[in-house]
Amino acid sequence: MGRRIAVLAGLSLLGGCGGNFGWHVVDPRSPAGWSNLTFILEGFAATIRVSVTAMALSMTLGLVVALMGAARFRALRIAARVWIEVFRSVPILVMILWVFYGLPIVTGIRLDVFSAAVVAIALCDSAFEAEVFRAGIQSVELGQREAGAALGLSRWQVMRFVVLPQAIRRILPALGNQFVYVVKMSSLASVIGLPELTRKANELVVTVFRPLEVYTVLILCYLVLVLAISAGVRWLERRLAVTPALRRSEPA
Repeated sequence: MGRRIAVLAGLSLLGGCGGNFGWHVVDPRSPAGWSNLTFILEGFAATIRVSVTAMALSMTLGLVVALMGAARFRALRIAARVWIEVFRSVPILVMILWVFYGLPIVTGIRLDVFSAAVVAIALCDSAFEAEVFRAGIQSVELGQREAGAALGLSRWQVMRFVVLPQAIRRILPALGNQFVYVVKMSSLASVIGLPELTRKANELVVTVFRPLEVYTVLILCYLVLVLAISAGVRWLERRLAVTPALRRSEPA
């Protein structure tokens, strides 16, 4: 259904070729239009790479922070809360600029545009990932942990083999939403020169002077990415769903 809406929207926009519209600049039937479309689509690779890498790093950091928040030691819980509050408060655009321009001044470490974008996005998103993991961990019933302890499992083994598998299944839709968020926020990396979709579109706009047409194509590109992610998350949900045969039967 979502794909049909996207196609219909694209056709309706491309259909308005009268007036001051210049859809010929992105018309694949002409050599110039095909060249312009190819130029924009070259940004897909960078967008996907920075989004997947940042999401993987963000999930790892978020899980570590969530486990720190659930630790027995008060110092770890305080450190987790400070991490969440700090990075949740900083806008991603500001963090990207600080990591790329400020980090070399403070530490002497200079990152390339890709690494700077990944680090900045992952740091900011890790705070939200930590809260997602915390909610998933807390949603697992106390009886599950007590049963694991009764079987002789250590606290870490209970978390690894009992709590986390159930928590991840429950928070999968939220993780999918965060991945969509990361994909959209990757467009901010265009300000430091990362050649992703938005950067490519901006460069094309200053060449052909057709912002409406170019940015419409850009919107459709992100729409395709988000629809693909949504479909993948729904597929994972079906794969990880507990089948009726595995559910505990209700007492008569």
